[in-house]
Amino acid sequence: MENFLVFRLYGPMAAWGEIAVGETRRIASYPSKSALLGLVSAALGIRRDEQERLDKLTCSFTFGVKLISAGTLLKDYHTIQVPDSVGKFIFRTRRDELVMGKDPPGTIISTREYRTDSLSVVAVRRVQTASYTLEELKMALMRPTFHLYLGRKSCPPSLPLCPQIISTNGIKHALDSAVFPPIFPDKNNTQDLADRMIKSKTIRYYWEDDAGDMEPEQIFERFDQPLNRKRWQFSPRMENMFIESKPANDKED
Repeated sequence: MENFLVFRLYGPMAAWGEIAVGETRRIASYPSKSALLGLVSAALGIRRDEQERLDKLTCSFTFGVKLISAGTLLKDYHTIQVPDSVGKFIFRTRRDELVMGKDPPGTIISTREYRTDSLSVVAVRRVQTASYTLEELKMALMRPTFHLYLGRKSCPPSLPLCPQIISTNGIKHALDSAVFPPIFPDKNNTQDLADRMIKSKTIRYYWEDDAGDMEPEQIFERFDQPLNRKRWQFSPRMENMFIESKPANDKED
C-alpha cells in the first residue's frame, strides 16, 4: 500500500501553458508538472525567487492527473504596453512605468488560449527524500499561504480543492477512489459536476512514473520539468497516458 494526496481542480478558466513561442501562447488540456508545482509552492509559501526551495520541491513529488473534462478552448486577443527597462529599477506600479520609463511604453500584441470549464483530479506521490510530507501538503492546500491559480493569475479555482490522503496500491485507484462533496446539490438533480461534464465516453489518465495499476497506451516527451524559475527554463521528461472508455451500455444523462 502507498499513500497519495488527491485533490480536484476546476475553474471557469484555466491556462496550462505549453512552450511559449512568438505571439501565440498555447495551452494544454490538462495541468503540466510546472503548473502543479507552482500551485503547491504557492500553498506552501515558497516565493518565486527562492530557487533552492523550489528545486527541493521539484524533486519531492511526482504527479498523476485524471482528466474528466478538457473543457472548451477559448482564445483571447491581447494588447499589452510594456516599458523599456531602466537599469536595475523595478517598476512596482503603473505610474512608475509611465513616469520612470525612458520612452512611452511599447505595445505587444499576443493571443492567449484558455480552457473553460475544465475539470481534473490530481494525485501527488511523495518521493522518499522529499522535504515535505503529504500531510503538510494537504494542510497547505487547505490553508494556502498565497493565492492559488490554475496556470495564470486570471484563473483562480472556483471550487474547494478538498485534498485527501488515500492509501492504495496504484495511482489510478487513488484518482478513482477520491470522493468530493456535491457541487450543485438540489432536490431535483442529484448529479455531481463530474457526471454533468463528461460529454465524451473517455477519461484520460496521465502520470510520470510507474503507476502500478495502469499500462500506458502512449509515452511521450513533455517540456515542463522546472529547471530555473528566474530564466523560465524547463527540461524534458517522459509522461504516460492511459485512456479508459465507458462501457457501451452506459446511458447518457
